[in-house]
Amino acid sequence: VQLQASGGGLVQPGGSTRLSCTASGFTSDYYAIGWFRQAPGKQREGVSCMMISDGSTYYADSVKGRFTISRHNAKNTMYLEMNSLKPEDTALYYCATGRGCTYYGDDTYYGTEADFDSWGQGTQVTVSS
Repeated sequence: VQLQASGGGLVQPGGSTRLSCTASGFTSDYYAIGWFRQAPGKQREGVSCMMISDGSTYYADSVKGRFTISRHNAKNTMYLEMNSLKPEDTALYYCATGRGCTYYGDDTYYGTEADFDSWGQGTQVTVSS
């Protein structure tokens, strides 16, 4: 599976943006989609994940209530809708496809990179006034 991410850019604090990620190739060979991000000087962290089978979604605590993961099956495209953006959301965002979503008991997304086999190239989101 090849993934091509787009969207993002410069956004003001409190603003919104949507990231897209289109899959090509063997698009039936994955069971979960995910978004990760990496801020300068920090490790990559999981943001959100969706199970393809039942649409279950999981979010990191830092983005719960502000970000929404979704997909358009016919277009082989996944999205990350980002609202109420904060400067600390500034990062390079990566989409990924893989085998599943690892989460805590309260459905908080844990963000295990090993769950994912294919990665997009990353798209920059900068939140600044």
